[in-house]
Formats: sequence, C-alpha cells, structure tokens
Amino acid sequence: MDPFFIVETALSFEQASSSLEAAVSSHGFGVLGIHDIGQILRSKGMAFKEQCRIFDVCNPKQAVQVLNIQMKLNMALPCRISVYTEDNHTHIGMIRPEGMLLALSSDSELQSIATEVECTMIEMIQLASQPGRTS
Repeated sequence: MDPFFIVETALSFEQASSSLEAAVSSHGFGVLGIHDIGQILRSKGMAFKEQCRIFDVCNPKQAVQVLNIQMKLNMALPCRISVYTEDNHTHIGMIRPEGMLLALSSDSELQSIATEVECTMIEMIQLASQPGRTS
C-alpha cells in the first residue's frame, strides 16, 4: 500500500487550506498549528515557487489513548496533513498513520486506533478537496 494518501483538488491553495481547517473541525479534530513552509523558505531568501502548508491535527481522545498505551509515541504526534501546490495543481495529503504506526509498534490496540484515525483523516481530506462543498 502506498504510504501516502494524496488527492488533487480544483480548489486554489487558499481555498483548500480553509476547507481543510473546516473539515478537521467538523470531524472532532483540532488544528494545533499551521506551518507555512513556502512562506518560511521565501522569508529566508530561498527560491521556492510552490505553496506548502502543513497542518498539525489531533483528536484529543485518540491521542490520550495512544499515549496511555505507549508514551514514546508522543514523537509521532500530532498527525500532519499538507496542502501544497505542484506544477500549478493543488494537493491535500498525508502520510498514512496506520502504516507509520506499523513501523513503530505491533500492539493491536494501537493498530486499531491508527486505523480509525486514518479513516477519519481520509474523510477530512476528501471532504476538504471537494469544490462547492461546505465542510
């Protein structure tokens, strides 16, 4: 299975960013931070033509379950969803939490949580990518 889940959207970069924030909130997750990588690189004098925002997202209930099972997994939290442009196309994507956790732990309870988180994040990305939909 591809370790990435990425969709292309007809939305502009700004529209996709706003739509993702709304989709995250509507699914009981919170946005803990937004890293505007494109802006940061350009502010450092780097030639970078694309746009890229990384959204740190978290569901508190699921995060505490993971941490109660295996505290060292705090290094894998929060989950990240990116909105970025490439060759004049806007994309929304993530590294699949389930696959990442498989590499870090064989605990079946953790696998179950990761599967649930991944399914919800896929729903958020798909919802956020739809033009004309209100999240």
